[in-house]
Amino acid sequence: MQSLMDTIGNTPLVKLQYLSPNPDVTILAKLEYFNPTGSIKDRIVVHIIKRAEHCGRLAPGGTIIEATSGNTGAAAAMIGGVKGYRVILTMPDKVSKEKQKTLLAFGAEIRVAPTSAPPDSPEHYVNLAKRLEAEIPGSFRINQYDNPLNPEAHYLTTGPEIWRQAEENIDYLVAGGSTGGTISGIGRYLKERDPWIAAVLADPAGSIYHDYFHGGKAAVGVGTPYRVEGVGEDHITKALDWSLIDNVVRYTDADAFRTARLLARKEGIFAGGSSGGSMWVALEIAKTALSGTVIVVVLPDSGLKYLSKIYDDEWLTSEGITP
Repeated sequence: MQSLMDTIGNTPLVKLQYLSPNPDVTILAKLEYFNPTGSIKDRIVVHIIKRAEHCGRLAPGGTIIEATSGNTGAAAAMIGGVKGYRVILTMPDKVSKEKQKTLLAFGAEIRVAPTSAPPDSPEHYVNLAKRLEAEIPGSFRINQYDNPLNPEAHYLTTGPEIWRQAEENIDYLVAGGSTGGTISGIGRYLKERDPWIAAVLADPAGSIYHDYFHGGKAAVGVGTPYRVEGVGEDHITKALDWSLIDNVVRYTDADAFRTARLLARKEGIFAGGSSGGSMWVALEIAKTALSGTVIVVVLPDSGLKYLSKIYDDEWLTSEGITP
């Protein structure tokens, strides 16, 4: 008999049937919304919490604290609730109401910070989490942005799954990055099997990663606002291993949201905005790729988390994006 934790991982890898612009290019989508809380973050949270318990960093009656854009928080809230921990989560105010209500439904406490707060501000949601950790005895912060256990979770689980499911035939890995743990962990595993696999980071316009990669400058704090959630960043994280990244491709909010809606209507894949952004990058690669190319795209979460946003025509129009 399985526990709920045992259902994390082993998500499907499916082939696009209609959206590929080149019939000779195969695009495979890793559907991470099949995890219990509907996102890829279940993988890293269960791994990090198990390690924290094993080494004594997290004891019975303790408090789990984390800065999140919603998905890591949902995983922490679910797992923390099952294990009897208090869970406090900080997040920027652009996080969808669906995500915030999910965290509350699992019994977590939430603290909302302004999205506009720069990385060095005490109001920044990451700094708020750090302050709570210092103030609350017996607390443990997951620290997804800088914790090496984040990419390790994907190296141990997501990477081997993709390699097996794709029958050891992959040319490109496309994934978004906020912490960077997903593309770093999967990328390391795949490149150890085939160093010719290209790892492409899909980055929203407004994040600093694109300019950092192409310009070599740590443009901390100079990012501009964007509406895609859970991807891109305003500071350089330690979970992202730049030595594994072959290219960073920029997309817009409109690219991401329109592609996410196309995925739902044409492929039956109901995914979030960052998934749309990564898929848009994959479709761009497919336009000029050689015959026989195989592109794997990681789709981190479910469209159910964004019904009031990217799947709402009025909200899109209010953001200046034609549905």
